[in-house]
Amino acid sequence: MRRREFIGLIGAAALSLPPPGKAQTDTGLPVVGFLVPFKEDADFTKERIAAVRKGLFESGFIEGKNYSLAMRFANGDLERWPSLAKELADINPRVVVLGAYISRSVQTHLPEIPLVFTGISADPIKNGMAVSYARPGGRFTGNVMNAVGGEETMTQKRIGFFKEIVPNLEKLGMIAPVAPLATSLTTSEKDALKKVAAQFGFEFVHYGFGTLDDLESAFASGRRDNVSAFYISGEPVLSSNLSRVMALVAASGRPTVGAYPTWGRAGLLMSYSTDPNDGFRRAGIYAAKILNGSRPGDLPIEQASKFTLVVNQKTAKALGVVVPPTLLALADEVIE
Repeated sequence: MRRREFIGLIGAAALSLPPPGKAQTDTGLPVVGFLVPFKEDADFTKERIAAVRKGLFESGFIEGKNYSLAMRFANGDLERWPSLAKELADINPRVVVLGAYISRSVQTHLPEIPLVFTGISADPIKNGMAVSYARPGGRFTGNVMNAVGGEETMTQKRIGFFKEIVPNLEKLGMIAPVAPLATSLTTSEKDALKKVAAQFGFEFVHYGFGTLDDLESAFASGRRDNVSAFYISGEPVLSSNLSRVMALVAASGRPTVGAYPTWGRAGLLMSYSTDPNDGFRRAGIYAAKILNGSRPGDLPIEQASKFTLVVNQKTAKALGVVVPPTLLALADEVIE
């Protein structure tokens, strides 16, 4: 779905709903918790909040009439995740939506509460959250961004498109966090990129940062090593600081590739992934099912089936890169 079309769809529903707040918990209404890793005031955060509300609205649930929405924002500081989970637990929600990041602390601080995840690339079976995709069997359900084949298949497709734009790719530098900022996504991305680099015949280097203050140094190291291009990790800490990252991307003077459509629209040369907004909408639908009495363990974990290729022609022109017409024809969105 195109971003403009999505915003149009959510518009009518959003107009009738109260503005987002830290916690709307009207007495007597079931509470839907929403744990958000991103910055509260970011435009894409607002879109994803609207998407969750839209999923509930599509299912017949109107905020303030059928449920209350209680939100907690990590604002990019994932070390706050456990304390925010505990805050939600204290108001006894019927279900909690986990936006784009999960951790074992959530299970500890939200005991016995159904949990709906969305926007993650991690394997829920490998991470012990589910027995199977068809019947998760526990407290977790939701949707994952990867299709069958996981991160490696997605990365192979993404880099295949990218090499059509940058055919002489020799060294790809990945900008991704290390502990304590990194999640399991960094490991999945690194493993996938190493395999894809061997297949396509280019060198892969990880430029890590332990704090946001180290981010500029990570880019600088890549420039000193004369990387052909940068790969921007899908980690929440980067998505939550998009404007800061994009300033460094622009200053690098290198072609850039990443996962989410938000990044392609913001200025990466290319991105390829499912659109997270649709995943958040589907999470809202699952939250409504649980409010109606469904058990999370009986709701199949959904895998992505539609993907969005974004090519940023504005960035291409600034870099002096010519995007092949065949790829432009394939693109779901071309940013002029």
